Amino acid sequence: MKTARTPFTCLHRPSLLHRHGRLASRMAAFTRRAARRLELRSFPLLQEQFSAEEGWRACLAIALPLAAAMISGQHWLAWAVFAAFWTCLCDAPGPHTQRRRLLAGFAVAGTAVAFIGSWSASWSSHAALLAAPVMVLLSVTLTGAIQSAALLGTLLAVVAVVAAGFPHAPALAALQAASFLIGALWAWLLINLFWRIDEHTALRQAAQAALLRMLDMSRDLLAARDGQHREQQWHSEHGEHRRAVRLALERLRTMLQPHERSSGHRAQPYRRLLEACEMIFSALIALEHAAIQQLGSPAERRIVARAARIVVLRAYQRLTLRPQIPLPSNQSRPIDIRRASQLADPLMTGCLSALMQAHTLLLSDPAWAQYRAEHGSDEPDASPAAAVPPTLPPAWRTGLGRGLQQGARQAAGVAAVFYAAQVFQLGYPYWATMAVVVVLQGAARQTWTRCLERILGSLLGGALALSLLHVASGMSWVLPLVAVMLAGLAIALRLVNYTVFVVFLTMLFICVTEMLQPGVGIASARALDNLIGSAVALLAALALWPELGASPRERIALGLKANRDYLEAVVAHQPPSTLRRLQRQAGLASIDAETALHDLGGLRRHSERLSHSEMARLREVRELAGQASVAWHLDRGTRQDPATARES
Repeated sequence: MKTARTPFTCLHRPSLLHRHGRLASRMAAFTRRAARRLELRSFPLLQEQFSAEEGWRACLAIALPLAAAMISGQHWLAWAVFAAFWTCLCDAPGPHTQRRRLLAGFAVAGTAVAFIGSWSASWSSHAALLAAPVMVLLSVTLTGAIQSAALLGTLLAVVAVVAAGFPHAPALAALQAASFLIGALWAWLLINLFWRIDEHTALRQAAQAALLRMLDMSRDLLAARDGQHREQQWHSEHGEHRRAVRLALERLRTMLQPHERSSGHRAQPYRRLLEACEMIFSALIALEHAAIQQLGSPAERRIVARAARIVVLRAYQRLTLRPQIPLPSNQSRPIDIRRASQLADPLMTGCLSALMQAHTLLLSDPAWAQYRAEHGSDEPDASPAAAVPPTLPPAWRTGLGRGLQQGARQAAGVAAVFYAAQVFQLGYPYWATMAVVVVLQGAARQTWTRCLERILGSLLGGALALSLLHVASGMSWVLPLVAVMLAGLAIALRLVNYTVFVVFLTMLFICVTEMLQPGVGIASARALDNLIGSAVALLAALALWPELGASPRERIALGLKANRDYLEAVVAHQPPSTLRRLQRQAGLASIDAETALHDLGGLRRHSERLSHSEMARLREVRELAGQASVAWHLDRGTRQDPATARES
């Protein structure tokens, strides 16, 4: 008797599962390729930072206060909804201890800001024009003295401008602040007690992202045809793999620092991985330069590229397993180097030796201990020579000064928007002031990209929300469900891409406002207010203490100098720790020079009339880095033959 075939039978076919896996892998590779193009223009696309678990937790966080507000009909409970969402948004990656303190500080300080902002704005018809900027200035300045509290300051400023948009007498302002406290405390309990997420999840995702970008680089080296290499001539995407890997390693390094301060022993595997990735990356740069300059034979270059791919894949598999689970025996044994004896070129031998050392470092605790004893740490604050001189101001004082400058710019922008809102009678002025606070971040380059992303996300989100409101008209149960899902999507995608985050954020705020404070033209008002707020933020960044940095021409010169210093250090046989530090500085200077061409949409490049030949000097910047890596590994290869390399 034949077994009846169901629609789910095909899911168990290995060929279809394999086909589905290949399709997913191709989609992920395509996304990383798009990310390489976007990050050259300072638009991050970090698909690895998608967090479905945080999204589901955010759904639960706003579902309860939203249900309470809808059932009771008390519109002031909307502040509990916003507080729960903002608390989830404030939960930045980091150790549990740091997150608990920051979230508790947001709950307490946010409650005070919500009360004072709403009450002070009710003193007169123009009180918000003064109250909101003062609250923003204090929030950003005071949190500037706290380590890792930039997001906390931004969100407190958001609470301040929204509270000023709802002026109330003391009693109702206190009720509004109490609603905020209830929502924030509920989210705090959910995040820290009821639904805790592994504190190393974001760190592990950042490490996997760095490995995947090196895997892309090694794959392209394997697929490269013999003959002329694409990088021999300067083009708009020149050095894209090196740029992508270096930025991924820097993100991993930045995420690793707070974990090392709180629990260094648990962060050791990631520090080990970072050191190994630096070795692999240096070997890949040398290998890429060899392909560009046709050094060594194509067959030998493929052998080394294949070895690099194996090391990266094994490191990636190690990350996907729990620390207490050992690697399979076929993954923990040395790299298959049966063909390594065929390597006649000392450069290829040196690259292979570096890859094998990285592989040993990844899997062996004694090798890691020996490496740390010989090389120490490459962090600037680890050596006595790099210690901060006592004459320099303390870190909190420096942070306070920068916070005061940033707060003053944001306060000026908020004041300008509130004034424009009163003159032109904008319906929802706090949306425009929120845009000022979140867009005006740091230097002009970041503000420019945030401005474009905010405007695009608001327009898309407003159009989608308008369509959704039209479809859901007459179905009161649809909007609450949609709002909960939108909150989850916004939190899950907040670190992936700012434009995508703003799309779902705009839809969420429009849906919640429509449910609790129905009105006409909410979607169009949201888009218009964000446009005004983003434009004001950009003007403030350019007019008030503008941080434009060096010109593109100067940054190219700095990139050349940093890479020459790196090459000279290699030739002078400086210690490996010094070479690692100079290599990193050279890579960051190269990225800074390349992205400077796109500052403010290329306006600075055009204003300086940078010629094509001057832009083509960026190829020389990357070539110097390649020469340095080649010299480093060539020296390593000449000091040992292939037989010695197999034993290292």
